Amino acid sequence: MNPDILNIDKRALEICEPIFEKMKEISLYNTKKILESFRRNQLSFFHFAASNGYGYDDAGRETLETIWADVFQAEAALVRPQFVSGTHALATVLLALLSAGDTLVSAVGTPYDTMQSVIGISGNAPHNLKQRGIHYKEVPLTDGHYDLNAIKNTVTADTKVVLIQRSRGYMDRESLFPEDIAAIIRAVKEINSNIICFVDNCYGEFTSKEEPIELGADITAGSLIKNAGGGLAPTGGYIVGRANLVELCGQELTAPGLGAEMGSYAAGYRFFFEGLFMAPHITCQAVMTAEYAGAVFQSLGFHVSPEAGNLRTDLITAIELGSEENMRLFGEAIQSWSPVDSYVQPVPGDMPGYTDRILMAAGTFVQGSTIELSADGPVRPPYTMYLQGALTFEHGRLAVLGAAENILNAKKSK
Repeated sequence: MNPDILNIDKRALEICEPIFEKMKEISLYNTKKILESFRRNQLSFFHFAASNGYGYDDAGRETLETIWADVFQAEAALVRPQFVSGTHALATVLLALLSAGDTLVSAVGTPYDTMQSVIGISGNAPHNLKQRGIHYKEVPLTDGHYDLNAIKNTVTADTKVVLIQRSRGYMDRESLFPEDIAAIIRAVKEINSNIICFVDNCYGEFTSKEEPIELGADITAGSLIKNAGGGLAPTGGYIVGRANLVELCGQELTAPGLGAEMGSYAAGYRFFFEGLFMAPHITCQAVMTAEYAGAVFQSLGFHVSPEAGNLRTDLITAIELGSEENMRLFGEAIQSWSPVDSYVQPVPGDMPGYTDRILMAAGTFVQGSTIELSADGPVRPPYTMYLQGALTFEHGRLAVLGAAENILNAKKSK
């Protein structure tokens, strides 16, 4: 790499070092929490065993869900490979808890693109919430921030569910810190304590010491191929929260009358336990990469969010690249520095659940795993790429420098 890139690398590391130390302390805390739960629940080799058929009395599945509920300080959990994505887990919660005539309020602006399809904000997917007769409201952001007064004015006593999306998604907004989640929940519960506060926890697990249930949420959900699977879970998602709500979600996931009592997995559960064990450390590596990427591209004059030098609450860095060409150059570099499919050329294309063409770079061991290094974004102004993941900071550092070099070289050649 040329001297300019090496100087940028040096400056970025200096900016990041104080934040890195705080991230490592959070990782240590969460690792201790998980180890203590493994000990309390006497995790043993036989819990890794495969199961088949109906999955009645599946010791591996039951112990996995007991540990998950323990770690997240919830009454109950569903942790299942049968969830095909984080969106599936989130949609299962909404479909289980909302009926015709109920009202859902999104407290932090417009939800993530795939959730818009679930709700019926965009597209016309069969059986979305709108078609089921469920009313929807959303609280607009104010200068990229949630607005407590607006939330209080929108949520009413007969609101059934309030959706709180922790991460930014493809929005120009800040991700939520624990204190933000707690403040929103307090505001909602002051209106009616029976309103269900549901936190979309994708990208947020183990980035802080507290998880949403500890902050007053009734239920939360996410993906196992993001933070919580530690880069080892091959598929799946989770739901944790109040036992009565989780039971309703189990009925929605399988069938009425079957619920959470059924569900086998012929591949065995080792990678789910091992992934949870690794999750705090891997999340720390990914968040370090996000912080470092922000420092590098901020020094190159690009607008990044969040700004470098600040503690983060998810593993996403939004980098406004200003043109489709820069998006392409960025994506090509991330792909070329990937351990898998490094030879592939990422090009914008249509993806289910999205309204714009998406440019996606992801050479991952698990298909679509965003705890592994990836970058994607909708091809629309201001041409923002959303970088997330990296199982190791070393990999993230090399790929980010490669992206910076790609863009600098193209600029110099003009």
